[in-house]
Amino acid sequence: MRALAELETTSLWMTILIVYLILVNFLAFILYGVDKRRAIRQTWRIKERTLLFVAAVGGALGALLGMLAFHHKVRKPRFWVIVLLSLAVWTVGCYLLFRTAYI
Repeated sequence: MRALAELETTSLWMTILIVYLILVNFLAFILYGVDKRRAIRQTWRIKERTLLFVAAVGGALGALLGMLAFHHKVRKPRFWVIVLLSLAVWTVGCYLLFRTAYI
């Protein structure tokens, strides 16, 4: 019984993590698109710090896809480094978490 309860708790946390990552990556993608649109229209922009923060807290894949899809911030090495490093950290972290949770 205890093993079943632990598995259910683990499954709940994994589901929460997956939903969180989907939402934060969607947000990152949208933010990069909105910022690119505002750059073209020369209106108020989203701070670079905000774009990088969203990537660092789990939205790295969405940020990377937004960079490529909207051709936004692709000339800034700082964005490439932080987004790719965040993507690597989150990928390895999730792999280790899921691997240990279900072994």
